[in-house]
Order: sequence, then C-alpha cells, then structure tokens
Amino acid sequence: MIGPKCKICRRLGVKLFLKGERCFGQKCEIIKRNYPPGIRSKKRGGKISEYGKGLMEKQKAKNWYNLSESQFASYVNNILSGGSKDSNLSTGDQLMRILESRFDNVVFRLGFAASHSEARQMVNHGHFTVNGKKVDIPSYELIEGDEIEVKKESREMPKFQELKKTLKGFTAPLWLTLDKDNLKGKVVKLPTAEEANIPIETSLIFEFYSK
Repeated sequence: MIGPKCKICRRLGVKLFLKGERCFGQKCEIIKRNYPPGIRSKKRGGKISEYGKGLMEKQKAKNWYNLSESQFASYVNNILSGGSKDSNLSTGDQLMRILESRFDNVVFRLGFAASHSEARQMVNHGHFTVNGKKVDIPSYELIEGDEIEVKKESREMPKFQELKKTLKGFTAPLWLTLDKDNLKGKVVKLPTAEEANIPIETSLIFEFYSK
C-alpha cells in the first residue's frame, strides 16, 4: 500500500523525503510511479495557473518541514508584515533561515534522524541538549554558535549506538559541523536560501500569501 506521505510527493512531483530511509532506495514511490495519485494516465496535467503554482510551492515547503498550515502561514505572514529579525535579507532568505534554524530541522540536517517527522519525535522525547541544556521544543530557533548534542543517557540506547554506524557515510551541510563519534553538532552560520538547497521557489510562496 502507498502511504499518505508517498502520495504527497507524487502529487507535488518532487521527492520530499517524508518517509526516511525508504526515500533513498528504489522502493520510493515517486521513482516507481512518478505521476499524481488517483489518475490512470502517467502524464501530469496541463498548464497550471499562477495561483496553482504558488499553492504547490507552499505545499512543498510546508510538507518538507513537516509543519501545519497555521505554523507555516505564521512564518510567512510575519515576514510579510516586517516582523522578521532578518528583515535586511530577501524574503526568501528570511524564510529559509527561519525554517532551517528550527531545532527539529537541524537534528534532521545533522543526520540524527531519517526524516523531519522522526526528528520532531526525537526532540519531543528529550533526547537532545542545546548548549548543555535539555530542549524538547521542535520549533525552538537555533542561532549561530549553538551546540547540539545527544544526551548522555540517550547515547546508550540501541538506536543511538546504531546511529554512529549510519553517520559514517553522512555529510552535513556546510553551515553545520558534525562530530560523528560523539554525536554532537554546531550551527556555524545560518544558511541563505541557496545554501539550504531546497527545491522550492520561495518567491511564488510570498506571491501566494500576498493575494
């Protein structure tokens, strides 16, 4: 059976890595059936309206970061109203900085979790510290210089013992540093939209919310 998460990727036409390790193999549904669910034709529809393009990009971003509609809209509307602390940057860079600096996203980016949903769960369960203090809020906003570490108590768990093996072939983004042996990471800098390298056109998202 195709799970709902696989249908999201097929509907949007892009791999969003919503099901962890499955997304990296040949079992990934968007590899086997790269066409929208619910139709017999294996070809995608015709021309999409400007509204449809904006909606699609919004859906991509919201699902990529595993956010609710209200959470994502709050981030975008805060930038549009001039409330972002990085208002000197482009709107796209502002949005990517906010999304990429979320605690659950950094846990995912460091390779400690196979998907954003798994990262959120791990954070909720209190497996990590930030600068030596336990933080269990997925939306917690990290800043440059913050250090993330798997709690000493959690390191003894089989899951985290196995993680040391899986991290051997993993490379963290350039804006993060990763200590694979000690299960630690650090935010070296906050990324731009280009450095985040997410297949999303942020300009269409802001046009969608501005209408």
